[in-house]
Amino acid sequence: MSQPPPPPNQPPQQPGFGPPQEPSEPQTPASPAPATPPTPPAQPPQQPPAGPDLNKAPQPQPGYGYPQAPGTPPPATPPTPPQGPGYGYPQQQQPPAGYGYPAQQPGPYGQPGPYGQPQQPGPYGQQPPYGYAQPTVPMQAQAGQPGGGRKVNAQVAIIVSAVVAIALIVGGGVWYANSSGKDDDKQTTAEGGDTKGGEGDGKEGGSGDGGATTGEAEEKAPAATGSKVLFQVPSPKVPKGVTTISIAGSWLTDSVYAKSGLSEITGYDRKSGTKKWTLDLPGPVCAATPHVTDDNKTAIVHKPAMPSKTDPQACTEVAVVDLAAGSKVWTKTAKSGTMPVSFNNVTIGGGTVAAGSTSGGAAWDLATGDERWAPKTSDSCYDAGYGGGAKLVAVRKCGSYDQRQLHIQNVDPKTGDVLAEYKMDEGIEYAAVVSTDPLVVAADVGDSAGDGSGISDFFSIDTKTGKLRARLSAPGDEFAARCDAIYKVENCTGVTVGNDRLYIATEEHDSGGDSYSQTNEVVAFDLATGKQTGQRADAGENYEIFPLRMDGPDVIAYKRPPYDKGGQVVSIDGESFKETILMENPSTEAVRDVESRMSPDYSEIQFGQGGLYMSSVYASDFTSREKEYSVIAFGTE
Repeated sequence: MSQPPPPPNQPPQQPGFGPPQEPSEPQTPASPAPATPPTPPAQPPQQPPAGPDLNKAPQPQPGYGYPQAPGTPPPATPPTPPQGPGYGYPQQQQPPAGYGYPAQQPGPYGQPGPYGQPQQPGPYGQQPPYGYAQPTVPMQAQAGQPGGGRKVNAQVAIIVSAVVAIALIVGGGVWYANSSGKDDDKQTTAEGGDTKGGEGDGKEGGSGDGGATTGEAEEKAPAATGSKVLFQVPSPKVPKGVTTISIAGSWLTDSVYAKSGLSEITGYDRKSGTKKWTLDLPGPVCAATPHVTDDNKTAIVHKPAMPSKTDPQACTEVAVVDLAAGSKVWTKTAKSGTMPVSFNNVTIGGGTVAAGSTSGGAAWDLATGDERWAPKTSDSCYDAGYGGGAKLVAVRKCGSYDQRQLHIQNVDPKTGDVLAEYKMDEGIEYAAVVSTDPLVVAADVGDSAGDGSGISDFFSIDTKTGKLRARLSAPGDEFAARCDAIYKVENCTGVTVGNDRLYIATEEHDSGGDSYSQTNEVVAFDLATGKQTGQRADAGENYEIFPLRMDGPDVIAYKRPPYDKGGQVVSIDGESFKETILMENPSTEAVRDVESRMSPDYSEIQFGQGGLYMSSVYASDFTSREKEYSVIAFGTE
């Protein structure tokens, strides 16, 4: 976010977090320059302090962008973004080969990977986004051999491969081939709908004002927590001349795991992986909401045709999909003047489907597809996007590009009327909606995060009055949550909300002692006070823990494993913070190699009813000689 975005009606040109987004207008891919591999360090890394101060309260002085007290003039200029890790952390080195770590993941933001692993060129002159696998040797089901994918520190893990360049051989697995004449590879990203489900359970609904989470925890530990591979889905091949295609969107129902493919969505039996239905689309899915209604409806944005080298196609089609029947309920478009709107995001809230972008927005009745309202646009204001679920929240941008102000609006889903509004201070260019009820917004205040996460602070807002309840300071060098506040307003990882608390992963840090092991924690913030509660759940030595969603009052979290073990899914008690293991994946090298490429930061991870489903969100033309896979599913039953 080092450069300000262009004025309305043009998409921002410099995304801060995440992969290259689908352009609002056709663009011609640029020719990328090859990366130069770095020289491995000669010495082992210096040991930093054993992690951030997890009990530290927010900074006593409000940061830039925080509302000033009456009579207090705002600062003349934003503070200088931190130049290093800060908070007393020395600059970490990468450990050389031989310290027990396998070959590492690609380096961040166009940098070559460590140990001389150059990156593949990406679309539009950029390095590839998450979802690209580096060429690897074929997988063999051998236990005890080092596997790939363990990240050494937060910097190395910003971009992680997720499309698997290997074949998985494991007992009980189901293999798919291109037997239908179309690519069997399905990939998607999930996001929201109108239900009675608990917050973060993949269904719309959740806590009321004040954040008192409703319902009881549904996920229970099985008698045997060891999992097996249920099935996997091959990665689709992109058309000739096209570098990258979005395959965002994945959803869980009681019986189906649904995933977007190249130009289709496929529903798989959750346990066997058998195809239950396939919904053909004219073009790729650009964006998807994770919300699913009680009657298994969800919403997507897709292109009207397959992109080509000369015509990338715009994301103009908004559709509602029935995940039970595998059918499209309706498809709609909108215009800004005489031009069709290319949408960046879509969500569901209060029986309304709302889609937004820099060039306009629109809202439709979920059941019928009738247009309900369109945001008022002007030369100075537009709705950048929406957060859904229990309520519908708009992120509205006003002012010129060099004097931007964000309005966080709780809107009536049926009319679009603003029920309450919080105006953020000028200078905050982007904001993401973490939760709509209680309302929590993430922002990079004064570009101070410094790590590409898009987050330096969280804002807890009263949805009835629009007043700020609390500001939660979450420096990028201490906390590992990430949000794509530029395009996908709802797209946040490493954080969840419930019990009127925000649960967030810390950055990896040294475990302490004489080893070079790493670890991190999940800690809780009180949304009323903005202070940490003192609760923490430890990942364990060489594990890295990420909160996925709420399960009633409890937190469901995924633990990214060390190089020699399988990942885990745990339930964290909302009060005691006691961890209960729900699943532990196989530790064989073959399985580890696949799982390690599905980074929680850059992949879609769904867990429910004893099943874990991990998938990538991009397909690319960078292929190895081995078969690549975009989905891997684990189960304990």
